[in-house]
Amino acid sequence: MPDPAQGAPTAGAPARPAAAGAQATSTGSAASNAPVVPEASGTHVPVADPHGVAAGRHLPVQGAPARPDHAPVSPAAAQGAPGTGTPAAGVRFDRRDRSEASDGGAPVQDAPHTPDTPGAPPAHQPAQPDEYPLQAPDPRMAGEPAQAGPAPAVCVACRAGRVDDDGYCENCGHAQPRERDHMEQECGPLAAVTDRGLRHHRNEDAFAVGTTALPDGSPVSVAVVCDGVSSATRPDEASLAASRAANASLLAALPRGTHPQQAMHDAILAASEAVNALAGEQPAGAREHAPQQNAPACTIVGAVVTAGLLVVGWVGDSRAYWIPVDRSAPPARLTEDDSWAAQMVAAGLMGEAEAYADHRAHAITGWLGADAYDLEPHTAAFKPDRPGVVVVCTDGLWNYAESADEMAEVVPVDAAERPLHAGQVLVGHALDGGGHDNVTVALVPFPAVPQGAGSA
Repeated sequence: MPDPAQGAPTAGAPARPAAAGAQATSTGSAASNAPVVPEASGTHVPVADPHGVAAGRHLPVQGAPARPDHAPVSPAAAQGAPGTGTPAAGVRFDRRDRSEASDGGAPVQDAPHTPDTPGAPPAHQPAQPDEYPLQAPDPRMAGEPAQAGPAPAVCVACRAGRVDDDGYCENCGHAQPRERDHMEQECGPLAAVTDRGLRHHRNEDAFAVGTTALPDGSPVSVAVVCDGVSSATRPDEASLAASRAANASLLAALPRGTHPQQAMHDAILAASEAVNALAGEQPAGAREHAPQQNAPACTIVGAVVTAGLLVVGWVGDSRAYWIPVDRSAPPARLTEDDSWAAQMVAAGLMGEAEAYADHRAHAITGWLGADAYDLEPHTAAFKPDRPGVVVVCTDGLWNYAESADEMAEVVPVDAAERPLHAGQVLVGHALDGGGHDNVTVALVPFPAVPQGAGSA
């Protein structure tokens, strides 16, 4: 498990300017340049939070470990001491790739021909030497009964080898495109897109979207985005389990009348339980043979949009942004990262530009997983005063449009009407920028509209 991050005192979040004409309540952290204003100082929707989520800005307490995403953080590095940044003891990066050689063996020879009985008509007429030449049987298929159904998939790289059950070519070892390499989904008025990117061998992001109705019949939209922690084992499974669990929890709780902010808090806890369960599924001898592997882990960010309320919740460094449709008000970032850089900025030890330029910037200090330290789901509620779109994404996108203004520049102006197209544009923007990470984005129009509306 990574060493604990020390030396960053718990501090309140710096106040951020907000545009008039909107209201907000929050637990967790405040939005940057948000077009919302607090309903009342310190007010919030009560949630069942034994760790004090509702108390305001949440920074990891002293001694909280920093979970490496792209780089580990040592205790000295967490204090900001010069000359540090050496990988923490016991931390290993999970960079599994595979290449398999083709099966060997000589072709199976045809059985010798037995002449027919003299004077009797031949049971069959053999082909002449130069007629219908037959290819030698594949030794890998010898003894296997013929089965009905589609032919085995052929490798997209060498065009010769058969693809095994794990998705690799038995001839050249090339990994075949997986279903999760690129996925798109449109669900009524909202949509999501995910892509493996250009550098990773698999997609460790996942999303889940859905729509339902509140008890009064008004529509509500739900989007959840998760990013697997690459230094942990099975990060792709963690993100998928978390996104599905959170989405199911929200879609079950909201029609029952649970307040959206409470529903979001509970959904993150449900996602955490789903990821924790994966650690128990590890084979008995796996820990002995690979003790350096951490438990499955991921980050999470979600949004619930109703006719008059916008709720976001998160753990980690996946983000949510608010983009007004007419751009008449400033855009806003609605979440604060659980990361080394955000911790340094909030503690007043570094400026934002300096902190995010540091190689330790993206080491996360909050995540979902069996080895997470004292999980504290962050939630925040807003009441925007104009139509807009909520952008829910992983760092594979916001690394190429970090500030709210930069994100607003790349979000198409018709994103609320054509969310799927907007998602495709945003993923393309990240790929054009280098595609160094998996990219996932969901777009949710505000206010919520009935299912069936949206892009055609």
